[in-house]
Amino acid sequence: MKSGERAESAGDGRPSASARRRLPAEERRRQIVDGAVAFFAEVGIEGNTRDLARRLGITQPLLFNYFATKDDLVEAVYEAVYLDRLAPDWPRRLTDRSVPLRTRILAFYTEYSTLIFQHEWMRIFMFSGLAGAELNRRYLRHLADVILRPLLAEIAAEARGDAAPAMEDLWNLHGGIVYIGIRQHIYRMPCPADPAEAITRAVDRFLLAFGIDTEA
Repeated sequence: MKSGERAESAGDGRPSASARRRLPAEERRRQIVDGAVAFFAEVGIEGNTRDLARRLGITQPLLFNYFATKDDLVEAVYEAVYLDRLAPDWPRRLTDRSVPLRTRILAFYTEYSTLIFQHEWMRIFMFSGLAGAELNRRYLRHLADVILRPLLAEIAAEARGDAAPAMEDLWNLHGGIVYIGIRQHIYRMPCPADPAEAITRAVDRFLLAFGIDTEA
C-alpha cells in the first residue's frame, strides 16, 4: 500500500487480543508509532500499513483511527526519530561564548552521536534517502538552520587570518562523524571502540585547520 493510503474496509479478520484490549488513546498512539519506527527500520519507509498492523497485533482500521493516512504516520515517525532527539537547548549551548568553542563542539557531538548512533535512526535515514522521501531533506534543512549555521558563525568568530570556514567545511565534519554510525549500522564494518575519541580527533583537526586553539 502506497503513501497516502487509507483503510478501505474492516475485513482484516478478527481483532487480536491486544487489539481488543482497550488502551488510553495516547498510549495506543505511542504503541503504534514505536512499532512503526521498528518496522520501517527493518523493511524501509515503503513498508505497507497492513503488514505493520499485523505485526502490532491490531487491525488496519484501528491503525487508521489514529493516523488517517500513511503520510500522517510517517510524519509521526519523523518527529519521534529526528526532531524529538534534537535537544532544545543545543543552539543556546553552542553559542554560549563563556564556554570554550572546542568544549561546546565536543559536548554537542558527544551527545548527538549517542542519540543517532542507533539502529533505527540510521536505517530509517538511509531507507528514506534511497526512497527519495522528503524526510531527509527536511531534517537536514532543520539541522542546518538550528545547529550548523549558528555553529559556523561561532567558528568564524574565532578563526584566524583569512581561513574562515564555509558551510561545506562544516558539513564535511558533520558527515564524517555521522559516518561512524553508518559504518556500524548500515555497512556492519568495524568501528572505533570509543567513538568519542574519533570525534575528538576529527574536531581537533577541523579547528586546527582554521587556526583555532584546541588546548582548551
